[in-house]
Amino acid sequence: MSSPIGSKQNVKIFLLYLMQNVGYPLDYITLNDVVMQTDYIAYLDFAEAFAELEEAGLVEKTENGQNEAGEDTYTVTKKGVCVADSMRGEVLATILEESLACALRFLDFQRRGVKISCRRTQNPAGGYDLRCSVTEAGKSLLDMTLWVDSATRADRMEQQFRDRPEQMYRGILAMLSGKVNYLFDS
Repeated sequence: MSSPIGSKQNVKIFLLYLMQNVGYPLDYITLNDVVMQTDYIAYLDFAEAFAELEEAGLVEKTENGQNEAGEDTYTVTKKGVCVADSMRGEVLATILEESLACALRFLDFQRRGVKISCRRTQNPAGGYDLRCSVTEAGKSLLDMTLWVDSATRADRMEQQFRDRPEQMYRGILAMLSGKVNYLFDS
């Protein structure tokens, strides 16, 4: 299965861009988890491209750099930065920007212990129930169920919640606290 972003070269550019813009070294498993959040790259494409980037000297293990679990961490080399900067135009800017935002959110949520859940179930009375929740370090920040009239609408709402959970949470909080201008300010 090939990656939605195209060629192996695009996968490498994508990885270099993400690693460069995250701003700190990542271990292989975390980098894989970050990339899998985007749905743009299949695991096998990631593994192959990462190995080739390391072999080419575009990414490297950080000196004495390991995470808390003792796993090696990786960073982009100067050569990798040059390649990423010069080849960035090969991948759609919107894909890179959306993926970076998704990656940074994933890393922040991982660090804070935030879990997002949203799923649709058919309501016996008709329509669908869409249950969305946000927890942080085991504490429920949001847990809501909405009735939705169609599967298509429920799927779109679920995708919006998954793509922008922090904005959804802030918006609901603003609406419930009477700060309706939140919708117009963001």
